[in-house]
Amino acid sequence: MIGIEFVTGCVLLLAGVAATAYSRAPSYLTRLINMEVAGFGLVFIMLAFDEMLSLVTFIAVNIVTTLIFVRLIEKKEAI
Repeated sequence: MIGIEFVTGCVLLLAGVAATAYSRAPSYLTRLINMEVAGFGLVFIMLAFDEMLSLVTFIAVNIVTTLIFVRLIEKKEAI
């Protein structure tokens, strides 16, 4: 049986990926926010399987995406 966490996670993941790829205002802040939505979707999917796995995945995804986008924003503003 599919849980509510899994379905909610799939919807958030697909919505976040679509919003990041096809954003109306292609700024870095909106893409970062949309990637956070996809990150929460991934956490909900992992939450359907194991709580510890979801926590570790959430921390790893947030750290990596934040570091990458902050670096991109700094390089873009320097130019």
